[in-house]
Amino acid sequence: MTPPPGVVPEVIVITGMSGAGRSQAAAVLEDLGYFVVDNLPPTLITDVVDRVGLVEGRYPRMGLVVDTRGGVTAEDLDAAVKGLLSRGAKTTVLFLDADDSVLARRFEETRRSHPIQAESLAESIAAERRSFVEIRGMSDIIVDTTDLNVHELRRTLESAFAIERTDPAMHIALISFGFKHGVPRVVDLLFDARFLPNPHWVAELRPQTGLDPDVDEYVFSTEDAKVFFDRIVDLLVFLVPRYEAEGKKYLTIGIGCTGGKHRSVAIAARLADVLSGEGVEVSVLHRDLGEGGVTP
Repeated sequence: MTPPPGVVPEVIVITGMSGAGRSQAAAVLEDLGYFVVDNLPPTLITDVVDRVGLVEGRYPRMGLVVDTRGGVTAEDLDAAVKGLLSRGAKTTVLFLDADDSVLARRFEETRRSHPIQAESLAESIAAERRSFVEIRGMSDIIVDTTDLNVHELRRTLESAFAIERTDPAMHIALISFGFKHGVPRVVDLLFDARFLPNPHWVAELRPQTGLDPDVDEYVFSTEDAKVFFDRIVDLLVFLVPRYEAEGKKYLTIGIGCTGGKHRSVAIAARLADVLSGEGVEVSVLHRDLGEGGVTP
């Protein structure tokens, strides 16, 4: 079945690790006006889209959850996506992920059983991760929920999929972090600021953060910092329209320093200001500042 002239169907396929937030993502899309079907075998995706499209002769925006419960495989999902694209559907594969330790804690807190039965919860998670390697690689958007609460996840998905958005502009998520705490699992571009002078070794600046004017001034007091920042901006000016032309909706940029408190925070904050001033939709997560580290 093909859509009526001028109608562009939109289908978001939600998948990913159990415990990473698929149910919350489905609820967000439902609140945004999407018709959501949970636990759908991937072999039925095109059939369901066709049948729903017959209702009143229209194609609604749809969110389809496919996961381990329905026996999802990379081969079946690839075939389904190709089938949707052949129908003219605007198709996005959204993959939800999180660190293994966080997934384990979430299962223990909710006392739910993991869909893959193994000798231990850790082995179940590891087995599911192995099964998702190819699917994760073919996904259009990967959202790491390790450091996100339900409200932050909602803001992230609303930015990417809100129905009222008619422009093709992507959403840019900036993450400042400290390498000593680990690199974010999901980043499209990563910049390392550890070569810049560290405010940590300045006694009066150590208790402050990159959001404080004194630290910002210190970080950007060297020519290297100014050139580094300008080249990041130049690179994004070049890349963003090309990503948009390829249909990319979400770009995650990581900026790291040693502890994630000073240099990376100052650079991410300034970059957000510059991009916002150019009309780019930006959100900022200062991951290693703890509570209050999220800026819409």
